[in-house]
Amino acid sequence: MKGCKTRSMRPGNMSLHAPFLPLSIPCFSAMVDVGVMSGAIIFIQEDLKITEVQQEVLVGILSIISLLGSLAGGKTSDAIGRKWTIGLAAVIFQTGGAVMALAPSFKVLMIGRLMAGVGIGFGVMIAPVYIAEISPAIARGSLTSFPEIFINFGILLGYISNYAFSRLPAHINWRVMFGVGLLPSVVIGLALFVIPESPRWLVVQNRIEEARAVLLKINESEKEAEEKLQEIQVAAGSANADKYEAKAVWKEILCPSPPVRRMLITGCGIQCFQQITGIDTTVYYSPTIFKNAGITGNSELLAATVAVGFTKTLFILIAIFLIDKLGRKPLLYASTIGMTVCLFSLSLSLAFLSHAKVGIMLAILAVCGNVASFSVGLGPICWVLSSEIFPLRLRAQASALGAVGSRVSSGAISMSFLSVTRAITVAGTFFVFGVISCCAVAFVHYCVPETSGKTLEEIEVLFKDEADLQESEVEMGDVERLMQKS
Repeated sequence: MKGCKTRSMRPGNMSLHAPFLPLSIPCFSAMVDVGVMSGAIIFIQEDLKITEVQQEVLVGILSIISLLGSLAGGKTSDAIGRKWTIGLAAVIFQTGGAVMALAPSFKVLMIGRLMAGVGIGFGVMIAPVYIAEISPAIARGSLTSFPEIFINFGILLGYISNYAFSRLPAHINWRVMFGVGLLPSVVIGLALFVIPESPRWLVVQNRIEEARAVLLKINESEKEAEEKLQEIQVAAGSANADKYEAKAVWKEILCPSPPVRRMLITGCGIQCFQQITGIDTTVYYSPTIFKNAGITGNSELLAATVAVGFTKTLFILIAIFLIDKLGRKPLLYASTIGMTVCLFSLSLSLAFLSHAKVGIMLAILAVCGNVASFSVGLGPICWVLSSEIFPLRLRAQASALGAVGSRVSSGAISMSFLSVTRAITVAGTFFVFGVISCCAVAFVHYCVPETSGKTLEEIEVLFKDEADLQESEVEMGDVERLMQKS
């Protein structure tokens, strides 16, 4: 395969750098909502008099319903393009957020929550795919992690807004909290008119000249752009980039070849482990955890969650600097092992030191350590891997399938947390999360390859055995001969 060298970005090329900030904003808006909900649920319960079951449904339904957006996101992005799918995600989410902020009853609040969930499903699936497809191999890990940075800033802003507005009347404060997340939509709307479309998507649509124009902007020279264009065309299936039928895509995903099966196990598995280790319960229910540890008073509880938000944000910034230098796998080891230690420590502190001063301090340290470990590895790398390991013809749909697994896992955990803690206690629940985190360490060891520094086309080769590689070389040789004749 030609052009297997890694390439660098032009430092001064703003047309390349621009996408990663605004196209991560849907994730930012979504996670402001998540952070807000952790504190707003206290005041929603007081204002609308909702039951504990309604609280679980209100919190967890966002993840469940977002699977609809994730499923539709793959096909939509193949049809209308990556960047306009993100625009659609922003519109749907902002509409849902406005409905929630103005909701006079639990039913209307749920309608807004459902709309916001669909928008989140679109956004979390397509933003990493777009960034991965337009990034150079040498910096793809850090750039694809931009949505995770915005996720953490969004959660932190949600926590801060909870604390800032908690002293307002109960029928006003949670509405103001939700209103904070509506502001970024203007930035997204303006950005969509200036950023480029994914060159890989353009090739699949047979819009070769447009793809060439984008590649010329993001590569050092015209020669490099042409080499990359040929690589993409070969990866797309032919020099003419014939469209791959949607039915054929799903058939290949549902009845996969051995290499695709390995990709699906890695991509979908890492997405599920990201959620079933309990990170969303830590984010959504941190006031409940700290209350169980012995902290009293709404302001004190919300102040403790702000510390969690700062920790989570700080360590995602550290991860961005390390992800392409140390590689994916070492950070995943550090992340999953650190989470395991912190989850078991939290369980022990809640079980044996509850309401003691040392127990409260240990619980806060364990929660902060858990989110720090998550943010330095499993959080950002999950999305990096799921957006880079699949071949071009399957990337959008397979990434959507992985996002569905993530959302279903998140929703199931969030919607059952209060009921499970009532059955086996909060300490017992986090002990179970610790056991699952141990399994995540084993999964990383056996199922996750190192992809740092490799092009998307080179990564595809990592999942092939020797027989698959020989077959691929024959097919690619035939395609290149056809290109030379034409």
